[in-house]
Amino acid sequence: MWDFSIGQALGLMARTLPFILLRMAVYFGVALAYVLMTGLGAGIGWGIGGLGDDDFRTGAAFWGGVAGFTIIGTVMYFLREYTLYIVKAGHIAVLVELLEGKQMPEDRSQIAHASSEVSQRFGQTSVLFAIDQLIKGVLRAVTGLLRGMLTILPIPGARQLVTVVHAFLRIAIGFVDEVILAYAMRTRATNAWESARAGLVLYAQNYKPLLKNAAWLALIVYGLSFLVFLIMLAPAGLAVYMIPGAWSAGGMIFALLFAWSVKAALLEPFAITCMMQVYFKTIEGQVPDPAWDAKLENLSSKFRELKQKAATAPAAPEPTGSAETASA
Repeated sequence: MWDFSIGQALGLMARTLPFILLRMAVYFGVALAYVLMTGLGAGIGWGIGGLGDDDFRTGAAFWGGVAGFTIIGTVMYFLREYTLYIVKAGHIAVLVELLEGKQMPEDRSQIAHASSEVSQRFGQTSVLFAIDQLIKGVLRAVTGLLRGMLTILPIPGARQLVTVVHAFLRIAIGFVDEVILAYAMRTRATNAWESARAGLVLYAQNYKPLLKNAAWLALIVYGLSFLVFLIMLAPAGLAVYMIPGAWSAGGMIFALLFAWSVKAALLEPFAITCMMQVYFKTIEGQVPDPAWDAKLENLSSKFRELKQKAATAPAAPEPTGSAETASA
């Protein structure tokens, strides 16, 4: 059915408890900040609305809530690079070492150790973010290629089917970009751009088993996220009840936020850990296929940009360990 071990993934997550707690603090804190800022904005609007009639006051409370929600959304947009660098990439660095059977150093914390590893592999925050965005662009192109392949199949209602499958594939590959970053850490690459290129080629030449497992994980993660959303409707409704003015749609929005925070803090690292198991096992002993390299270069401008960056960056180190590091 699938090629990953749920028990091993949960065990690895337990061993990275400091990062799980950090993720919970960050993502639950974000959800709470949205609620508090929305409530604060609505309260200010409600107070200002007291200068007019009831309709004016209700409208002022609503738009005050929208303003508060927008402000915190803007702040999070500018913090996304930092979150990727410290929280996601750091967690991946620790998971990679634990998957290889290594022990964490006793003289410093997991988070400090992970920050050092990420810094060695990627340097500045902006570099990691740029690589991650290029990886996502290439993965979207691969998904588009698969969609094109499905379109030519002589299946009744193929257009509607392809639309649904394409949307699902885009969700599924959301777990893959961080696995490509994990490949750079596992190969101890100093040229992160080149490592990302090699990791993407290895993914493309093994897309069938990797997409199959990503699809299963998408069903698991989003199914559990939907259950969390249903559970969170009640407390989210209570939060809305405490906000002044007409915020009837707020309950659904806040429930979605709480479900997102659980997904980001707990379910996503589980999915990434499972995908790392499958990816590293699948590519064992392989080297990037030049034919697939050429296909990706023809298919995606992001991949061409990635290759250009790799060509001008410092050379990758000599491979160590397993055969797949020859592409690092």
